[in-house]
Amino acid sequence: MLTLAAFALALGFLITVHEYGHYRMAVACGVKVLRFSIGFGPALYSWKIKGSSTEFVIGAVPLGGFVKMLDEREAAVPPTQRHHAFNCRPLYARFAIVAAGPLANLMLAVLLYAVVNWSGVVMPAPMLAAPEPGSVAAQAGLVGGERAVRAGFGDLELDDLQSYDDVHWLLTRAILEKRDLLLEISGPALKQSRMIRLRLGELESTEPERELFRRIGLVGPFTRPLLGDIKVGAAADRAGLRKGDLVRQVGTVSVSDGQQLRRLIRGAVTGVQSSALPWKIDRAGVELVLNVQPERQIEGGIWIGRIGAYVGSVPEMVTVRYGPIHGLWLAVVRCWDVSALTVRMMGKMLLGEASLKNLSGPLTIADYAGKSANSGLTQYVLFLALISVSLGVLNLLPIPVLDGGHLMYYLWEWITGKPVSDKSLDRLQRGGFAILLVLMSIAIFNDINRLLG
Repeated sequence: MLTLAAFALALGFLITVHEYGHYRMAVACGVKVLRFSIGFGPALYSWKIKGSSTEFVIGAVPLGGFVKMLDEREAAVPPTQRHHAFNCRPLYARFAIVAAGPLANLMLAVLLYAVVNWSGVVMPAPMLAAPEPGSVAAQAGLVGGERAVRAGFGDLELDDLQSYDDVHWLLTRAILEKRDLLLEISGPALKQSRMIRLRLGELESTEPERELFRRIGLVGPFTRPLLGDIKVGAAADRAGLRKGDLVRQVGTVSVSDGQQLRRLIRGAVTGVQSSALPWKIDRAGVELVLNVQPERQIEGGIWIGRIGAYVGSVPEMVTVRYGPIHGLWLAVVRCWDVSALTVRMMGKMLLGEASLKNLSGPLTIADYAGKSANSGLTQYVLFLALISVSLGVLNLLPIPVLDGGHLMYYLWEWITGKPVSDKSLDRLQRGGFAILLVLMSIAIFNDINRLLG
């Protein structure tokens, strides 16, 4: 129920902001707005504001919205009203009205990011987990437990890292831009901070994001290899493990963090056989050795090990907060960076340089909406900001039927001095609809695979 409510609220809010951008710009440009609708189909509720001729409507199908303006192409317009018709307004006015919707989403994202920056957000500290053997991070010399202090793409471009989210963001940029990432690290095992280079420039980005980060070796922040709640009757319970046990060693492998322990548990199954291994644990200062045999479970078509316990402590958390000016500036930068990376990712998918499995549809978005809402207001606001950026960028793409497609028509009109012909417009609109249908089909297919996987 929370997932559905969070998704519906997010969708309705972001659509309203988008359409309100069109509406306010239309009014500012002297265009008469006949209807402002959130949702399609039959009207569930409608009203008018005193002094306005616009009908405001809540539609039965909440999958979008529209602003219907006075337009000679749709119905006859009295001569006395022609100067209020959309098609009779100057080119710059029509361009501004169409662009205002996506820009409203981008402006909203800046505001939401700024609010989070000003109020502060509790996030995992930039502590690095033990990388998988053979990964890029392991080859660079990371062993786990280090703190990432600064990072960037050159000696003069290093930025201070406030949270693990900053690390993840720079890794994403490095992957898409095919650049190596310089990382300054410190830690108890290091006498002084040192610089390492993560060689990501040669990393192929045609795999889904999850697989890419596994190859890099940094899939999450450092957590202590501590056991949490244990399911009664599960493998952990049968072996005698208890909540609060700190795992020191599995077989002959020393365990340094929760992520590494989860890998060892998953990999305890060879074929369909599960291996029992001695676990060395610390229980309230007392060292114990227990034999643990994970249960076999199939996931994604392969057998993995499970013990029926929560593995890994809560990561070290920090509060990240910025002042009014700096917080607003960082919000603008984040909105720009997310927009640029979104366009770059779409371009790579179009060229076959990134996996189409990265496309997400409504089911995945709804799932993230529920998870973010369950994590608190701040995480939900960050989710809204991300989706608002995506909605703004998507609508600015030069695909017919989208706002960007109409802007493309106006650009043609500005260059040639004449509008796109009705015949060409009809063909382009049909083609654009087909493109969106294909993209949506792929996204929903990916959603189903993620849910079943």
